[in-house]
Amino acid sequence: MKKTLRMALYFFVIVLAAVTVAVVIFLQQPPFGRAPKGERLERMKASPNFKNSTFQNLEDTPDLAEGANMLTVLWSFLFNKTPRQVPTDRIPHVKTDIKALDVSQDALIWFGHSSYFLQADGKRFLVDPVFNGNASPVSFTTKSFPGTTNYHVEDMPAIDYLIITHDHWDHLDYNTVKKLEPGVSRVICPLGVGAHLEHWGYSPSKITELDWYESTVLTEGFTLTATPARHFSGRGLKRNGTLWASFVLYSPTNRIFIGGDSGYGKHFAAIGEQYGPFDLAILETGQYHAYWKYIHTLPDEVILAARDLNAKRTLPVHNSKFSLAMHAWDDPLIELTEANAVDSIPLLTPRIGEPVYLKDSTQTFSRWWENVK
Repeated sequence: MKKTLRMALYFFVIVLAAVTVAVVIFLQQPPFGRAPKGERLERMKASPNFKNSTFQNLEDTPDLAEGANMLTVLWSFLFNKTPRQVPTDRIPHVKTDIKALDVSQDALIWFGHSSYFLQADGKRFLVDPVFNGNASPVSFTTKSFPGTTNYHVEDMPAIDYLIITHDHWDHLDYNTVKKLEPGVSRVICPLGVGAHLEHWGYSPSKITELDWYESTVLTEGFTLTATPARHFSGRGLKRNGTLWASFVLYSPTNRIFIGGDSGYGKHFAAIGEQYGPFDLAILETGQYHAYWKYIHTLPDEVILAARDLNAKRTLPVHNSKFSLAMHAWDDPLIELTEANAVDSIPLLTPRIGEPVYLKDSTQTFSRWWENVK
């Protein structure tokens, strides 16, 4: 009996050791990036937002709301699935020849979720591009909805400025940014995120990392300022080892708020007061739940954030490409437009690939999601 127990224990230890080694090897794969070190880490340590070896939000931000825990969340994901989390139909799109766009035309083209191309006053920007077919470290999970992968790196013109808001898989994709590198002149990202990019072949001379409220002059008449967001970061087992951010873009004739991911908080009003009003605010709408309301904005809070920012128009993103929460795929747009029927802020709801003309305040868009099952 003792020999049997001893053999069982040995077997358990061997299996555990094998699993541990496999996980360690898996986490060393290139898509996981690289942790900051050296001068980069020292600069992070000097940040007022870096405490106890991690970055912190400006206000108390629990991972989960009161009354929720990881077990309740896991149970809901496994057994309380919402119908239609993934659409049956293909998401409609417009195939715009982005390379043929007149560079003097101020325009934005959304690629689904939080990826978009932006032209402003003759400069080209690309924000959080994810042209891969999934948003996770393994290709068979978190797959893109049908019809949302019609744009690729090959469709992009030369990019003056690549902007990364944080290092989550649905915002920073290894395959995409690796392929983009030859055509990117400069990258702007939050503190620490540059370690991933350098590991993937980007020259340090191309990378500018910003702390909250730090600005960089892009070229004459253009500045980009990193501003707070209420969120978190991480590509592996450790969280908050790099910073997350929103950005304020000033060009000669545009003021644009690039929201990234964020729960609702006092930072929106502070940004609006210091940097607004904005011609356009790009705000996340999707992948929310009351369980994690502090790190993702709920639909009615998007309207509050737009008002806090003093935005003339608002583009809702972070929807219609991946299922990262328990709501139906079209709930973000349905709930936001219903809430907006009362408050009536100018909402832009283009189809994937449909150009938004920044200087055309009369441009209108259909409720395209109402025709998708």
